[in-house]
Amino acid sequence: MHLAIHGSCDPAFAPVRAAFASNFERFPELGAAVCAAVRGRVVVDLWAGFRDAARTAPWRFDTIVNVFSATKGAVALCAHALAERRALDVDAPVAAAWPEFGAAGKRRVLVAQLLDHSAGLPALRAEPEEGALYDWQAMTAALAAEEPFWEPGARHGYHAVTFGFLVGEVIRRASGQRVGAFLREAVAGPLGLDFHIGTGAEHDGRIAEVPPTIASPSGLGGAFGASLRDPASLTSMAFTRPRDLVTPGLVNAARARRAEIPALNGHANARALARMYGALANGGALAGAARVLSPGAVEAARVERSAGFDAVLLAESRFSLGFMLPSALRPFGRGPRTFGHPGAGGALGFADPDAGLGFGYTPNQPIASGEGGDPRWPALIEAVYSCL
Repeated sequence: MHLAIHGSCDPAFAPVRAAFASNFERFPELGAAVCAAVRGRVVVDLWAGFRDAARTAPWRFDTIVNVFSATKGAVALCAHALAERRALDVDAPVAAAWPEFGAAGKRRVLVAQLLDHSAGLPALRAEPEEGALYDWQAMTAALAAEEPFWEPGARHGYHAVTFGFLVGEVIRRASGQRVGAFLREAVAGPLGLDFHIGTGAEHDGRIAEVPPTIASPSGLGGAFGASLRDPASLTSMAFTRPRDLVTPGLVNAARARRAEIPALNGHANARALARMYGALANGGALAGAARVLSPGAVEAARVERSAGFDAVLLAESRFSLGFMLPSALRPFGRGPRTFGHPGAGGALGFADPDAGLGFGYTPNQPIASGEGGDPRWPALIEAVYSCL
């Protein structure tokens, strides 16, 4: 069947269009969008396929989809925007903004350690009550009372779910706004991004359905996969507590869309990711849009802060203050200063300041991937760089 690809593509970036089309032939791609902005100019803005598993609703210009952990990059940017306003000191103890957090030996844990995944709070030891995922007060109170799994700052481990509640609560305390509202005010509004944490009913008709994950050759095997299947492991606790996370059809449920779960339920499109990271790749601003960070703040945000063996992912990983950095586990971008964040469903956004590049990719069909990242990324990324 002929694949209709919609949108715009600068002729100089035709290889990206070809790679995007090829992904629909090579992989079980359902619907997706890809966007690239170079030196502030959008050179690729394409979409194709369907936003539902039944293949009856075509992907449109305004389609948005759950980008899972790619949401973390937007949350990190919110924290840096507050730091830029001098409303938040990332090198200060979390308890300075959130006094209750100082319990259980956490009085000296720094905001920076929440951002770089070294705080030692990737999970909750006790299983919260059903519905806790949607109860901000319950989750933040439980995390404030939790004892770190390791000495904060001594090592790092991916805070898959807790990152959003921890950093989100700091944002709330520092700004007086929930993270979704602050994102609209400080980032999405100024940059013109279609990016939401907690979506209203008015968006339901344009949100792409996320079908069940499809296995891939790299899959979820090895130590990580085995640990994920062991309920007593830190890896399993980090990804499956609260138990609401394993509810079938979770990401397509209205309750999950309405809630603010800042580590994993942002809804956006490739255009939003490319514009957000395009601003960061060019000193914190886009032509025709307001500045969100100063060049110095962008530089501070992207510098490596934690690296090495990840206590949760059980592989080598690298993080700056809230952003993931390229590694063998999740390779993306070519420049040495590249930073961004992937998502479990296959979404990816990153900035390469040396190339002035902001990149975004948002599919709705998750493909399980181990080391090396989503199999759909390499051809797209290679094509973009071949055109620079």
